[in-house]
Amino acid sequence: MAIFEYGEKEINYLKSKDKRLAAVIERIGHLDRETDPDLFYALSSSIAAQQVSGKAAETVWRRVTEKTAITPESIAALDAVELQSCGLSMRKVQYIKEAAEKILAGELDLDATAKMSDEEVITELVKLHGIGRWTAEMLLIFSLGRPDVLSFGDFAIKKGLKLLYGHKEITKELFEKYRRRYSPYCSVASFYLWAMAGGE
Repeated sequence: MAIFEYGEKEINYLKSKDKRLAAVIERIGHLDRETDPDLFYALSSSIAAQQVSGKAAETVWRRVTEKTAITPESIAALDAVELQSCGLSMRKVQYIKEAAEKILAGELDLDATAKMSDEEVITELVKLHGIGRWTAEMLLIFSLGRPDVLSFGDFAIKKGLKLLYGHKEITKELFEKYRRRYSPYCSVASFYLWAMAGGE
């Protein structure tokens, strides 16, 4: 695991753009957010964690990592029933194995994402079953360390924006206004909006 890299440059920029966000940043201080640079590992764990509680997801994923290495080769070689025995649904097993097989077949090149724009990465990832736009955006932040991601599909981001600015709802138009304001450091702004939504 690594920590998402940001510092004074990003913080000072966001503070200069938004007084309310500046006050939140001052109050909370620096936020360390873990990232996982191994995109296949992060992608697989994201699929495994979907629609289950945090605790249950951790337990299931720990069983998976104890059973096998999380590489396309290992996952593709493992029997689907073996993977399911860790507590994954067969649908999730199929999604993870499909991703592994596409990588091994050369249909998906995860290394190439380093040279792609954020939207290009999202376009590639959502071709996989089990990966929607929100999951792809989270992978951009927490695996690829992209600095400028603010997710409209994220409930907690919208909650944070409501709390920060006193809005009853966050329309797409309103969201875009804040996204433009925070850019090119939307990911760091996201950390503080999540912290607010979580009660920090």
